[in-house]
Amino acid sequence: MTLDQARVNRIFLPSTYADGVPYGLFGELRAQAPVCWVEEPAVGPWPAGPGYWAVLRHADVKAVLRDPGTYSSHLGATQIRDPDSAADLDFARTMMLNQDPPDHSRLRRIVAAAFTPRALAELADTVDGQAADAVRRVRDAGRADFVPLAADLPVRTLAAVMGVPEQDRVLLLDWANRVIGYQDADYADARTADPDRLTEQGRAALALRPTARTTADGRPVNPRSRAALADMFGYAHALAARPQPGSLLARMREGGLDAAEFETMFFLFAVAGNETVRNGLPGGLHTLLAHPDQYRLLLERPELLPSAVEEMLRFWPPVVHFRRTATRDVELGGQRIRRGDKVVVQHASANRDAAVFADPDRFDITRTPNDHVSFGHGPHFCVGAQLARLQMRALLRHTLAGLPGLEPDPDAAPVRLVSNFQNGLKHLPVRWTPTPG
Repeated sequence: MTLDQARVNRIFLPSTYADGVPYGLFGELRAQAPVCWVEEPAVGPWPAGPGYWAVLRHADVKAVLRDPGTYSSHLGATQIRDPDSAADLDFARTMMLNQDPPDHSRLRRIVAAAFTPRALAELADTVDGQAADAVRRVRDAGRADFVPLAADLPVRTLAAVMGVPEQDRVLLLDWANRVIGYQDADYADARTADPDRLTEQGRAALALRPTARTTADGRPVNPRSRAALADMFGYAHALAARPQPGSLLARMREGGLDAAEFETMFFLFAVAGNETVRNGLPGGLHTLLAHPDQYRLLLERPELLPSAVEEMLRFWPPVVHFRRTATRDVELGGQRIRRGDKVVVQHASANRDAAVFADPDRFDITRTPNDHVSFGHGPHFCVGAQLARLQMRALLRHTLAGLPGLEPDPDAAPVRLVSNFQNGLKHLPVRWTPTPG
């Protein structure tokens, strides 16, 4: 069957996602060509790439993710776009996200202790209090943008886990915006930190922030490179020099990370550590409000909150895709993949695969089992998945209980993030019946 290549290429273009994840197109391709070739045309200042294989079926996505020997995170890192230089690739490869076993296993063991059931139980009261406080601050206003309200929770939690002073937590949000939202003009140059409210080391970090967004030859600076994030890495080293006892940073130091590994581990937790919640919470609430029958059911049966969160994650996956690189010639989904080819697993497509999920386009908070892949699968299954679930449940519980009559604001529409990687909202205006006191 001959595919319309221009139509297939839409799943790569960031502009496609300004209108929503193309689930209809994903469904067509799962039926016609579940592993298909996608071109990488130039987008704005970003040059064209060599193309990649998109993997769309649930079973094939899982097969790729559990086989790092064939589909490597390390060879080309995990973003579709190739790093700009050998130095950028070497830098990316030091990150746990971009490593394969056994190196990946060593780094994962160092940080896993921060996310054990015992550690999460100790965090639960803190997270619950932060969620309650977030709702309390807006309760008598009657309306708010839910995105910044939700985005603050993972930042506050991460600041506590990493030992970042309260005054500096806004820096975590800025760094995440720049890295996650670089395809969106509203986020690409995010500057929300007020220097007067930062600690001394926070102000010192701001002074290191690069001012140029292009290289000497006019190419855009890779937003994930060491050069583009000099302020974040400068802050990380300053914080690591005096880590808070028992914090994740202290554990990373004690675990024997070298300088490059420490930099990229800080990057991973400062950015990836909040993207799931900051995308999943607004997206989940938006989905819930768009399905009034499910919203009413959750109000009537709050014990369904855990399964509701899983269905929100399936229906609104915070991350659309991740990349691997083939280490050898291999056949997948009827296609011959060559050694060195990019292989991109489409989480959003896998989560709507009718071979796994009955009536996959129906939002059902009672759905069980729910084998979504929003946290990945295999060796790279998200180490912070349980913390993300804890935060989502806490804020949704307090939102539903504390903001009665919650509904979309009829005077303002939601605004999506323009990104083919992050499935996010920039604004989610909501309103409710104010309850002062």
